[in-house]
Amino acid sequence: MSGEKFSGVYAAVLTPRDSNERVDTAALAALIRFQLSKGISSFALNGATGEFCLTKPEELRVVLQTVREASEDKARILCGVGATSIAVVKELAVISEEAGAVGLLLPMPYFFRYQQEDLDAFCRAAAESTKLPILLYNLPQFSTGLEKETVRALIAQVPNIIGIKDSGGSLDILRDLTAHGGDACRIVGNDVALRGALREGVCDGVVSGIACVVPELIGKLYSQGGHAASPEFDESWRRLTEIARQLDAMPTPWALKWIAEARGVIHATFAQPTSVRRREQGEQLKTWFREWFSNTVPGGAL
Repeated sequence: MSGEKFSGVYAAVLTPRDSNERVDTAALAALIRFQLSKGISSFALNGATGEFCLTKPEELRVVLQTVREASEDKARILCGVGATSIAVVKELAVISEEAGAVGLLLPMPYFFRYQQEDLDAFCRAAAESTKLPILLYNLPQFSTGLEKETVRALIAQVPNIIGIKDSGGSLDILRDLTAHGGDACRIVGNDVALRGALREGVCDGVVSGIACVVPELIGKLYSQGGHAASPEFDESWRRLTEIARQLDAMPTPWALKWIAEARGVIHATFAQPTSVRRREQGEQLKTWFREWFSNTVPGGAL
């Protein structure tokens, strides 16, 4: 294993789209400026929160250029290169590298179920196409989950596969990498798993969807990680779980878009039609969030 080790808080960024389903560059720029105003300058683009399954290669170019311009080249970018085709993965990797991403997030191919040997071959082929450091992206809710032995072998044997972003909700892989020593990069990709990871000392950082809309909360929780048994940490954790429960009621990017709208950052738009019931849920979520935020975050500071 070689390359840079990533750490700290990365906001998993939404990919706003307009009424014609094109990337809404103005809304994306507003999201990035909002993040920067809250002290976040590290971003995970085109992941599950960014609905990577919708993103065409030419759209990824637009996303990366928009983030670079909105941040005045201050953004530190991990870019997702998820696709079912290795050819498309390689194309996305080239685009990411040309745009100045510092690393790649490599999800496993989705839709079908694959054996671990298939995933191993897929990851090795992807790694050959780029010089950038790669974090394996474990997303078992939507693709075949990686197993501990597969992860360990890839990190040990492929120089630019340097670690994992584990969004599965379990800490088993992160614990396994910690127990086996080495210098693997261990990133939590599931907000609810962050508490345990910080308490056990098995993570180097977090990629957080909640950080996209409430960066103050994730930043504070992560900064308290060295005191993960303190009352202050427990209070931050309680607040995070309150939001996480709200996200469980609908597709996560939808919920995050409605919360971003409640904060006045962007207008919530969707690539799929939304039913009357869903729109009602969205309005209820915005009402809940405004009350929660005013009661929980007096003066706007957590």
